[in-house]
Amino acid sequence: MSEWVEQVRPQLPGLREVFRIEEWQKFIDVPGSGALSHVTPDDAAQIQYTSGTTGSPKGALLHHRGLTNNARCYAELLGLPEGGVYAHAMPFFHTAGCGLATLGVLQRRATHAFLPAFDPGRLLDLWEQERATHVIGVPTMLIAVLEHPDLGRHDLSALRVVSSGGASVAPELVRAIESRLGVHFAVVYGQTESSPLITQIRLDDAADDRANTIGRPIPQIEVKIIDPGSGETVSAGNVGELCTRGYHVMRAYFDEPDATAAAIDGDGWLHTGDLGTMDARGYCRIVGRLKDMVIRGGENLYPREIEEFLYRHPKIQDVQIFGVADDRYGEELCAWIRTRAGETLTVEEIRAFCHGQIAHNKIPRYVEFVDEFPMTVTGKIQKFGMRDAVEAKLGLKAAKTA
Repeated sequence: MSEWVEQVRPQLPGLREVFRIEEWQKFIDVPGSGALSHVTPDDAAQIQYTSGTTGSPKGALLHHRGLTNNARCYAELLGLPEGGVYAHAMPFFHTAGCGLATLGVLQRRATHAFLPAFDPGRLLDLWEQERATHVIGVPTMLIAVLEHPDLGRHDLSALRVVSSGGASVAPELVRAIESRLGVHFAVVYGQTESSPLITQIRLDDAADDRANTIGRPIPQIEVKIIDPGSGETVSAGNVGELCTRGYHVMRAYFDEPDATAAAIDGDGWLHTGDLGTMDARGYCRIVGRLKDMVIRGGENLYPREIEEFLYRHPKIQDVQIFGVADDRYGEELCAWIRTRAGETLTVEEIRAFCHGQIAHNKIPRYVEFVDEFPMTVTGKIQKFGMRDAVEAKLGLKAAKTA
């Protein structure tokens, strides 16, 4: 790390001093250090930009209380022990890297091992060489690890827990990771605006809950599911918008008061824009985003449900469902599919697989086979990019804005 600092230091004329964490005493002994400004837990710590999965990124103004407590809860629920090894290739310019990983590992007094950029082969090397006990990666990273030809040649016997979030985690991916690596899989769910975690799987959760839910709310926060139209809390098991309130919610969107008022209501509830359910036990599921929900002929269709069905096809590695404009029905379903290495599929095979298994109106009208999906730099899928590409290709007028 010190070598990296020295490499960029000539480009930073305002940088006066550099101290290693081991040199803390030297830092506080610097003349004038005693005059540091007083900082409270609720003071802003950073401006963290959202991923831009549904449009332009916004700057979430996060505070110390939210970041530190959120990271501590995450690491504790993962069972990360003192002396454990937490390894990843998540970027440090977002909350998974600079928040959960960095602050969570520090508070557990564990070892933090990381790569400057994701590469599945190098990540496997890191896990083996550092004897990683706990790792994290977005689903696309973990799929790439499972597909890597050298996976079976690595000694990953120290590995105990794999966690993932930031995008929909397919039940098949959970089961594949647990069976092939012999670990517990912990799905996490949140967003930048919530520092970032809202719910998390516990290690003692049942296998079905680990694969099919996003867990329960993390300690000391509130979660509710509301009707997007009326704002009323819906009954257990019904679909609505997931909202959360507590110490983890951002202060505001930086310099965007209107966007802030739209996201955080007068009672302090953050409206996530995600559609989900909560059962009587408190376990939550995500079925899609409000902006991603497809309204076909007046019927609400949830992409996540259709994606989870298609993941069952043995030749499908990854799939994304989204809506495109349609003159007759308002919107129609489109599927972008990545097949497994060496496999081929046809549109007819996909439709035959769906026939009689899911409702007719849930069978995608358009199917495309692709090598990759448009993604943010943090590994999140940009469905609006897919929708724009298909509508432009087919000459359709966009039905919704991103």
